[in-house]
Amino acid sequence: MTISRRHLFATGAMLAGAAASLPLAAGRAQAQPAPSPAAPPVGQLPSAYRYKVGDAMVTAFSDGAFSRPVDASFVRNATVEEVKKALADAHLPTDTLQISFTTLVVETGSSKILIDAGFADNGPPTAGRMLSAMEMAGLKPADITHVLISHFHGDHIAGLRRKDGTATFPNAEVLVPEPEWAYWMDDGKMAQAPEGLKGNFSAVRRVFAPMAPSVRRFAWGKEVLPGITAVEASGHTPGHTAFAVTTGGGKLLVLSDTTNVPYLFVRYPEWQVMFDMDPELARSNRRRLLDMAASEGMQVAGYHFPFPATGFIGRDGKGYALDPVVWRAAL
Repeated sequence: MTISRRHLFATGAMLAGAAASLPLAAGRAQAQPAPSPAAPPVGQLPSAYRYKVGDAMVTAFSDGAFSRPVDASFVRNATVEEVKKALADAHLPTDTLQISFTTLVVETGSSKILIDAGFADNGPPTAGRMLSAMEMAGLKPADITHVLISHFHGDHIAGLRRKDGTATFPNAEVLVPEPEWAYWMDDGKMAQAPEGLKGNFSAVRRVFAPMAPSVRRFAWGKEVLPGITAVEASGHTPGHTAFAVTTGGGKLLVLSDTTNVPYLFVRYPEWQVMFDMDPELARSNRRRLLDMAASEGMQVAGYHFPFPATGFIGRDGKGYALDPVVWRAAL
């Protein structure tokens, strides 16, 4: 239907006439009922949280979450009853487990360093929220100068490339752990991999094959970018890496997937999550890194911690506890 100027004027005159005919009370137009509020949006709003680490500005971006049932397969060496009790002790549902995804941007000088790439537009319906959160925070994908990858699971690398194949962060140098690259880009290991891992091998190639010549690989124990050192955290995957951010007297240990959800694997560091490829090595490195954070008073960030996914580690009996940061309005 086409609306003409004549129709608009006629409609305006009709509305004016209707207003003039409204009944009056005490010389004033009768009050009209307030309009109904708009329906709330479906899902959560984009989430970003800034905090300082020494001279660096760190921004946590929520990439959403994924829920899975709590069953006997999730923790290899604990009963489902023990897992449900740990969740109940943390005042969490015991039938489903929400696993959050949180990326970080570390700003130092002119560098804007993204640690892990999230999903972009490749994730499940409740994930892939990071780019919206970045936009809300005034940060464009083209602003990112470096992307540091902790390991090659899909929720950490899929966001490097959009569904149409284009690079999500077109101006960024991509840096990856050397042992992780050596494992997942090895054709022989792909051919011998169990069926459950073949999909991840294929996903790694989809993401990295077009950019392989420009990807910079780094070793553990080295400063990969100014103020950021790669820390061995293998076991979750062969090259799984944590990062120590040290600048201006501040210290942040980015644990990546060292603990998965903290109310299970910080509190019970001996528990082995189903995603760990070498469960015993993952357990050993998890305890080492949690002990280092507790001993040195380092702030920590965890990819699967509840948003904003940062706090401090304290000792608690045979395990540890996460003390979340207090939300601050001022930096």
